[in-house]
Amino acid sequence: MSRKEKILAMLADEPQDTFLRYSLAMELRSEGDHEQSIQQLTDLTKDTPPYVPAFFMAAQQLVDLDQVDQARTFLRDGIEAARQQGDSHAAAEMSELLSHLGSLGEL
Repeated sequence: MSRKEKILAMLADEPQDTFLRYSLAMELRSEGDHEQSIQQLTDLTKDTPPYVPAFFMAAQQLVDLDQVDQARTFLRDGIEAARQQGDSHAAAEMSELLSHLGSLGEL
């Protein structure tokens, strides 16, 4: 049984488990299924409360795919979510990536 299959089996029992959902997104990314990975991460950002690491991982993936404007949106939203949750470390990490993007992707 592959790692992905194990995660999916556990998710069948606990479909709302945040860590399992995040693990699935990371596994999909490692398999090169970026569309499904980003969708999983997007779903995590819409949870209450949003899962802050999902913003950062989605943004990193989008940068790798040259979708810089979408990455910026995830980062801005993620910084706000991190601040609301008192996670200054995550907010700082995302702010740093956002500033590194500079004018990339702009016309």
